[in-house]
Amino acid sequence: MRIGFDAKRAFLNTSGLGNYSRNTINALHRYSKNNQCVLYTPEIAESLFENYKQFEVHSPESLLAKIFKSVWRNYSVSSRLKKHQIEIFHGLSNELPHGIHKTKVPALVTIHDLIFMRFPEFYKTIDRKIYQNKVKYACASAKKIIAISEQTKEDIIRFFNVEPGKIDVVFQSVSPVYYEQNESENLRSKYILSKNFILSVGTLEPRKNQLAILKALYSEKIDTQIVFVGKSTSYTKKLTQFIIENKMENQIIFLNNIPENDLAGLYKLARLSIYISHFEGFGLPVIESMACGCPVITSNVSCLPETAGGAAILCTPNNFVGLGTQIKVLLEDKNLQNDLIQKGNERARLFHPKYFAEKMISLYIGILS
Repeated sequence: MRIGFDAKRAFLNTSGLGNYSRNTINALHRYSKNNQCVLYTPEIAESLFENYKQFEVHSPESLLAKIFKSVWRNYSVSSRLKKHQIEIFHGLSNELPHGIHKTKVPALVTIHDLIFMRFPEFYKTIDRKIYQNKVKYACASAKKIIAISEQTKEDIIRFFNVEPGKIDVVFQSVSPVYYEQNESENLRSKYILSKNFILSVGTLEPRKNQLAILKALYSEKIDTQIVFVGKSTSYTKKLTQFIIENKMENQIIFLNNIPENDLAGLYKLARLSIYISHFEGFGLPVIESMACGCPVITSNVSCLPETAGGAAILCTPNNFVGLGTQIKVLLEDKNLQNDLIQKGNERARLFHPKYFAEKMISLYIGILS
């Protein structure tokens, strides 16, 4: 089977959609050898997708197409699918190329979340309109829609009036690196880490709610080092202001664009991981933490209880005092730590790329039959 993929995010996105795209492509490549992954991307960036040469990759060739890369991706890919003998096409990040409904190539699309519909205040008006049109077209053109959580499935039905039977919930996979027992102690000196530290992974933005973590530590006088790993945004200024005002400079480390092997190592070294987001489509760092044997505190809202599956401590995002109490309890209670580690390991097995690949191939075959 020749499977075409919209692989833009695999090459160009460092987190969320990029991780999903890379994990999906690599899982299928590793665990379904009889199938070929054909990648379509407006730009090739080797730094994020180092093993891309193992795949057949198509990108703009003419000077004009290279200048108008987004036009190539949105309007030219569909016309190439028959020539490239693509049997099924998978849009990995909420959209499908325009005109695919006119081809004979069956398509499916993964919808990660509809946060732009639930929280429009986080987005510019023009961006919301673009996202809405893309998702609407993808849902109408796809033979099958993959939602990465029950929460996302409910939102697709609610906002786009899609028949429930057209949507399958398939939890995303976690990279194999998080299941491997790699050496990690050398990372302490590399990133200047203390013996005990707390880890928080995710783009620094209001929705991810990192300020609540800082307030929780300050309110409960917890002096454990906190390491934030994620892309900086304007929200970082708010975090920095709080840190300076409360003299927490020596307690905080910000990291970004670190190698995936290093991130897995940080999870393994951390005392606990915190992901206290207001809303998510899935919350991949929760499962990454569990796969690495790191106890997790996460939010009790949106899909995060579903993702955690009873293997994490749940807290209200806006209640930083309660969050601080739970952090202190978890840091001090060794039995609770071990219990969460055991439950987390069991939970993480469900997200191994081998099982994910098997589910996806079964889904592709079902569409083609």
